[in-house]
Amino acid sequence: MPKKDKDKTVKNVAEQAAAQQEINARIQAEAAGQDGKKDKQDPAKMTVYDYEQRYSKRENVKGARLLLGFAVGVIGVFLFVVLLLLFFKVYDINEYAGYGVGAVCLLVYIFIFIVPLVKIFRTGYFVTNVNAYTARKAQRHNKKLRREIAKKIIDFTAKVEGVGWYDSETVGKLAISLNAGDNEGIKNNLTALYNGSVKKTAKQLIFKASVKSAMYSALSQTSKIDSALVVLVNMQLIKDLVYLYGFRPSDAKLAKIFIRVIQNALIAYGLGGMQIGNSVVRTMGGAVKGIPILGTAIAALVDSSVQGLTNGTLTTVIGFQTLRFMTGEYKLQNILDGIEVAQTQEEFNEACAELEKELKKERKGKKAVSAA
Repeated sequence: MPKKDKDKTVKNVAEQAAAQQEINARIQAEAAGQDGKKDKQDPAKMTVYDYEQRYSKRENVKGARLLLGFAVGVIGVFLFVVLLLLFFKVYDINEYAGYGVGAVCLLVYIFIFIVPLVKIFRTGYFVTNVNAYTARKAQRHNKKLRREIAKKIIDFTAKVEGVGWYDSETVGKLAISLNAGDNEGIKNNLTALYNGSVKKTAKQLIFKASVKSAMYSALSQTSKIDSALVVLVNMQLIKDLVYLYGFRPSDAKLAKIFIRVIQNALIAYGLGGMQIGNSVVRTMGGAVKGIPILGTAIAALVDSSVQGLTNGTLTTVIGFQTLRFMTGEYKLQNILDGIEVAQTQEEFNEACAELEKELKKERKGKKAVSAA
């Protein structure tokens, strides 16, 4: 080969090698950049053991259900007794009026206590208190519940106009995600709703219920009726919040809420017997001593306003406690959905059974070959 051609060939090889090195360097740089970007976007996922250590608590499920049943029973009996006493009181005055009041009390008990209670219990809740053996089942349950909630919200928005509970644009995106089977999209749009329009609507419902509780207490002059009205308003508020969010708190959290309802009823009953207004009038001394009618009016006014304010505040506490439990459990199920679940004992047993089955097949095959 002539020297000139040889030098040209060497030069071409060198250029190709340099070009290849440059390409390799770019590929490595891009790969490094992508890896870095991936590390930033997808940090190490929390394992089920991390989740269990941080968020799961030892919980007696049967005990929580028993406590919940006990709380519901106490509320039901208390309300029934109050309405029954009201019926007898009116019946003693007038028989026919008593029958009328009895019918009203029965309707109130059924439609303002029993029906909301059934609706609350028929609504699903997120499973968030899990361990390594129950995490996968909880994830599947929560995924199914999110889809059910999405369907309810979409259906409500389509059928009921002018309520304004949910942001229509976000509901539209939620419908697209649901139809596409996009689980991540369903989660993101539900979160956007809960942090936006739903949260705003929940506060409005709590405020309206608190005003109702305060007004009813101001109008009621009987401690028994006052406490019954507080129970009914509180139950209605819990039902409305559960319906708005599409899920309810877990049994343990719901038991705490119902125990709070019992406390509110007892406080409302106690306020009626304390005669707050009369004690205030007595402290005024001779200022109203010679004006008995004025003194009685001031006592009634102070009693009503104090009881109304107290019962309204207690209803607000019930509303925000319910809200706090539901939003807290929703956040936990979101975290749980993104964790890495290690192999459970059940999966390990299944793998061993499959291996044993395969070995038996192989053994049978070898026996057949040796027999032939």
